[in-house]
Amino acid sequence: MARPQLRYVCTACGSVSSKWSGQCPECGAWNSLQQEAAPSATPFARKHGLKSGGQPIALTALDKPVVLPLRKATGLAEFDRALGGGFVPGSAILIGGDPGIGKSTLLLQAAGRMARSGLRVLYVSGEEATDQVRLRAHRLGLADAPVALAAATSVRDILTTLGAGPSHDLVIIDSIQTMYSDQLEGAPGTVSQVRASALELIAAAKNSGTVLVLIGHVTKDGQIAGPRVLEHMVDAVLYFEGERSHAYRLLRAVKNRFGATDEIGVFAMAADGLVEVPNPSSLFLTERDRPVSGAIIFPALEGTRPVLVEMQALAVRVPSGATPRRAVVGWDSGRLAMVLAVLEARAGLSLSSHEVYLNVAGGLQVREPAADLAVAAALVSAVSDTPVPAGTVALGELALSGEVRRVAHADLRLKEAAKLGFARALAPPGTKGVGALEVCPCASVAALVSWLMPR
Repeated sequence: MARPQLRYVCTACGSVSSKWSGQCPECGAWNSLQQEAAPSATPFARKHGLKSGGQPIALTALDKPVVLPLRKATGLAEFDRALGGGFVPGSAILIGGDPGIGKSTLLLQAAGRMARSGLRVLYVSGEEATDQVRLRAHRLGLADAPVALAAATSVRDILTTLGAGPSHDLVIIDSIQTMYSDQLEGAPGTVSQVRASALELIAAAKNSGTVLVLIGHVTKDGQIAGPRVLEHMVDAVLYFEGERSHAYRLLRAVKNRFGATDEIGVFAMAADGLVEVPNPSSLFLTERDRPVSGAIIFPALEGTRPVLVEMQALAVRVPSGATPRRAVVGWDSGRLAMVLAVLEARAGLSLSSHEVYLNVAGGLQVREPAADLAVAAALVSAVSDTPVPAGTVALGELALSGEVRRVAHADLRLKEAAKLGFARALAPPGTKGVGALEVCPCASVAALVSWLMPR
């Protein structure tokens, strides 16, 4: 019997190598090559090509009218917001997150509410027994929800069950890394098994119009474990984020073929499950009786939702000759270094002899450059020990020349700030005020320093 040939596939870019190496030769990723059996070449495949023997494909015109699909609401408004309005029939959704973050809890709550509304829901667990799922449902108050449960890992058995009875409206697979296909060799969780199992389940869901939700494990880098092609196979990719030390959770859409990306849904973990948070700004704003130095409010934008967060800075003078530290939580450390350099070069503010600590209150991750002006204001306030006047927000992008540039959707950000009672905003020139909120134009970092330190 001929020895089966092996090949090594990169989980990051999908390139194929004949031998294993520590680094992928195509994309440069480390420890990403995984072994799988090479496809066997039959005599028929060597002799014949793919130019004949197929069936003609039905073509359609681009200008043909299209009817928008009717979405199925999950019963959780924040979940529907992240999805773009609810589940689209026949779609495949991949949800990833750290272990214990609440992925199974979130989907069980959505399954229970959809089942109570009259939809047929199937929950397949490859990690827990059905009794464990029932105990969680009882704790969440969903013991009476007509959700069909199953504990299985064989894709063949799952597809046979789906084809035996009436089609389901929602099928949840927890998780895709535990599924296996008996047509391939290898343990569950390998590149070939995850890819083949997901392909079969997605094809069955699209043929029947069933909504398929796949729960995926994540690596230590926060990426979906398994082949990267899995994210391209599905219609939407959502990440469930949050810190274990905080009660809130963020459901963020990073890919959505039926809605906007970077949309978020906000939840808070409670004793009876995940609770929706309609006003996320209340989670990230610190309530205090008097203003303190080194703190200012920044109106961030998560998808189409403005969220007000507090940027906190601390500057501590170090002895002569010591190397000052720069520590950042919730923001880009490289961007902090740029803001510090701009403040020193364009505003004459000496920060080389200070240790600088920057924190985004509440553990939120801020990724947009519109927070540059708020970070600069917090740093100037911390160094001078001058509190920012109460009721002030700041937004703007800093250029290396020290100028403050405009940001996108400034009116939407300021409208949220005005609704929460803020009186003034430090913003680039030309930004219009909203309602009773007054805009203080700030054209450069030098003007910012003069505004905070008039002496």
